[in-house]
Amino acid sequence: MVQYRRNRVLGGSYFFTVTLRDRKSTLLIDHLEFLREAVRKTREARPFTIEAWVLLPEHMHAIWTLPPDDADYSSR
Repeated sequence: MVQYRRNRVLGGSYFFTVTLRDRKSTLLIDHLEFLREAVRKTREARPFTIEAWVLLPEHMHAIWTLPPDDADYSSR
């Protein structure tokens, strides 16, 4: 397994990409309401600010900023 280096910064901004296994799928845009609800619930439980977000049919890119006292981006 690859050993990734993680830079954990309190209140940091993090860029990430999420890709569906099936790169021909349109699941993300076909069921956008479920993605929005999941993000809303996650932000209630583990706050963050959405700085930018690009949603494509089979993958998405985002930049999130965490609260000043938080570096735990992976729990979101």
